[in-house]
Amino acid sequence: MSKSLVIVESPAKAKTIGKYLGKGYAVKASLGHIKDLPKKDLAVDVDNGFEPTYDVIEGKRKLIQEIKQAAKDAESVYLAADPDREGEAICAHLAEELRPRKNGRPQIYRVMFNEITKPAILKAFEHPGEVNPNLVNAQQARRVLDRLVGYKISPLLWDKVRRGLSAGRVQTVALRLIVERERLIREFVKREYWTIDAHLSARKPPTIVARLMRKNGEAVDIGDQAAADALVAALNGAEYTVESVETREKRRNPVPPFITSTLQQEASRKLRFSVKRTMMLAQRLYEGVELGK
Repeated sequence: MSKSLVIVESPAKAKTIGKYLGKGYAVKASLGHIKDLPKKDLAVDVDNGFEPTYDVIEGKRKLIQEIKQAAKDAESVYLAADPDREGEAICAHLAEELRPRKNGRPQIYRVMFNEITKPAILKAFEHPGEVNPNLVNAQQARRVLDRLVGYKISPLLWDKVRRGLSAGRVQTVALRLIVERERLIREFVKREYWTIDAHLSARKPPTIVARLMRKNGEAVDIGDQAAADALVAALNGAEYTVESVETREKRRNPVPPFITSTLQQEASRKLRFSVKRTMMLAQRLYEGVELGK
């Protein structure tokens, strides 16, 4: 009999965690979500608080049976999916399928860790918690919004624009922002303007670069080369005075940590990585890379 069953998302993560926890634990992988909204209909009761209806994902029934069978021999089940709303939803659906029997077993716990290292994993298992319903609700709201927008708007796009197009909670809003920005670009009226910089040398270095900003207290609008040449001619030979010097302290904050979107953007901009390659490497780093002795 196995004392405890641990359920994670991926086989690679299961292998690493199993090695750290030892023989008293059996580790299984759920291979991601086990339940989702069915594809055949909307599956969201719009008239009853937007209540969703979940079904077991096609192809996952055999896996769920294997997990249930393993849970029968376990005193405790630890749900160790990623510490985010998607991971919390996976844990909630697993908990639904592994409800304790009349004897109160197995006891179901939620464990979370932000790094796959032995100290972090052992510490998480020393202080297990419960599934967070707020995170589950956050994931459910995201999923319901995806379904409502996609299920309602995508068929309209097929009918009015082109078959195969899709709409989504994020991409639809992003598309509107892009369209509005493109309209502003097309409506922009080009206007010529000039700037005048003076390189001023005093008795001691350094050379000061000063830009003409105002004339007689009013902002200067230099619309063509003729106006610029006239101002340069008027400024040649003039005397310049430094009226005041201000010293200010500037505070510069460190660059914020990456989130998924900024990680993908920087990897694409600096390394020319595709989104798929970036996420594959990020997942490998999260799961841990063996470096040998």
